[in-house]
Amino acid sequence: MGDAATLATVAELETYRGELTRYCYRMLGSYAEAQDAVQEGLVRAWRNAERFEGRSSLRSWVYRIVTNVCLDALASGKRRALPMDLSAPADGTTPPGGPADTVLWVDPLPHGEPEIAVAAAESVRLAFVAALQHLPAKQRATLVLRDVLGFSAREVADLHGSTVAAVNSALQRARATLADRRDQLGGADTPAADGTRRVLAERYAAAFSRYDMEELSMVLHVDATLALPPYATWMRGVTDIQAWLTGPAVGCRGSRLVPTAANGSPAFGQYRPRADGAGYEPWALQVVEFSGDRISNITAFRDTPRLFPLFGLPDRLGEDDDDLGVPA
Repeated sequence: MGDAATLATVAELETYRGELTRYCYRMLGSYAEAQDAVQEGLVRAWRNAERFEGRSSLRSWVYRIVTNVCLDALASGKRRALPMDLSAPADGTTPPGGPADTVLWVDPLPHGEPEIAVAAAESVRLAFVAALQHLPAKQRATLVLRDVLGFSAREVADLHGSTVAAVNSALQRARATLADRRDQLGGADTPAADGTRRVLAERYAAAFSRYDMEELSMVLHVDATLALPPYATWMRGVTDIQAWLTGPAVGCRGSRLVPTAANGSPAFGQYRPRADGAGYEPWALQVVEFSGDRISNITAFRDTPRLFPLFGLPDRLGEDDDDLGVPA
């Protein structure tokens, strides 16, 4: 391959960075680790660009390289989780105790506009990414490559260095595991239309800012969940969520919510009133997920020093920042 062709290959490889990052995020459950895996994979591809002979598509070739990086990263056997992977739901009146610092949590994926196609949004939603972590690494890659990214069985077989029969068998096992996981958590969700998600998100933000429990009950699914990483605590159902908000979490009354996007879904930076009355301080990144015409899951990530800069959220709100936060 000549120098000009090599440079063209290197330039084309860079165009895959976004989709590769989403792929590695599904594989690893961590945005930071996904970025590292993609960078390492692209560096390997750049170094070997002159050896690319075109026997497969460039996309398949770079996916093979990046998949191997992910498989190496997953070789330790550690998997990321959400609170519902670790324990039964808690009573909403019970304080969460201390954070589970030894757990590797599934991280939120920054941005990913809420207006993207519903099918694409569903493939990066927190619940789906957490469910993927229950699959062996190669099954995980096979399912994402086949069912999400649309690779053929032959392409995946070539990527893994296996057979079409082995790929189809792995895919069947992966689908069965995910189906069992959905059943354990209460069955499959029904994707919500884009317009429905926007309206529900706006209603939720207004209701939360007013701390209007009656309105919240109207937008939450009867079996909605609320999870609180880095605490292993989570709760299911409107009654327990309301009990949490009006009991252990009553300090959230009067919060402002600043809209953002995570995992292809609406999300909010939550700012609680400061104890000294001087504005609002970062408290949680709330990622909201939907089923049909209701909100089905809320995950409130408390690691605001790390997450808020990633999501372009300010480090505090003043009393006069009405253009940012949803007013109480």
